[in-house]
Amino acid sequence: GRARPSHSEPRSRDGRGGEEEEMEGWQQLYPGHIPTSPLQKALLAAGSAVMALYDPYRHDMVAVLGETTGCLALPNLRDKMKNHPEGYRILQERPRIRLSTLDMARLQGLPDGSLGREYVRFLEDNKVSPDTRMPPKFVDDEELAYVIQRYREVHDLMHTLLGMPTNMLGEVVVKWFEAIQTGLPMCVLGAAFGPVRLSTRKLQVLATELVPWAIRSGLNASCVLNVYYEQRWEQPVESLREELGIFPPP
Repeated sequence: GRARPSHSEPRSRDGRGGEEEEMEGWQQLYPGHIPTSPLQKALLAAGSAVMALYDPYRHDMVAVLGETTGCLALPNLRDKMKNHPEGYRILQERPRIRLSTLDMARLQGLPDGSLGREYVRFLEDNKVSPDTRMPPKFVDDEELAYVIQRYREVHDLMHTLLGMPTNMLGEVVVKWFEAIQTGLPMCVLGAAFGPVRLSTRKLQVLATELVPWAIRSGLNASCVLNVYYEQRWEQPVESLREELGIFPPP
């Protein structure tokens, strides 16, 4: 369902009209949803882009940028999920990857090399938590809001599958892969401008080895949102890479 303005009254009694009145009539589509006009989205996109480029670790600004610029990419991702058996089940069942839904003790007890064990190892080594992923606010479609939420919650699994840490070099490599996979402008921006903060030596490694590998893997791999990761914890990472079409990390 999309947000629709109320048509009960064309103008307010105090004479106000236009965009201000129209926005007052929009409905909240899901908890936390903030209805915004195209102009407001454009302003939010511009501001969040500047802040994200200034400080790539401002995850709140990166999140806003993804929501306000994903109007074309998110429906395309949703359609890919709807046309895939596993992706369709994910859309229907709406699983969440959070500490409250994960059996961390079980995952820690899985064999080395399994998706669940390596995912937990990634979280521990990089001192990150799945609960830090912000809920969507500015996506004016409840189903698309879940799609971007799902993308955010599997981001750390992309790091795990690609074997990349959470430092700037690792984030840029993952963003190149995600840009090819998702088409989200936020990922394209991160892939293009993230390298400006890297040293000359890291730029050389990025340009000659990591980016070509990330692009080839992104183009070759099937859609990573069509994997029900919660039901794949015991699968070896190498097996899942091969299934998806991700080439071994260089």
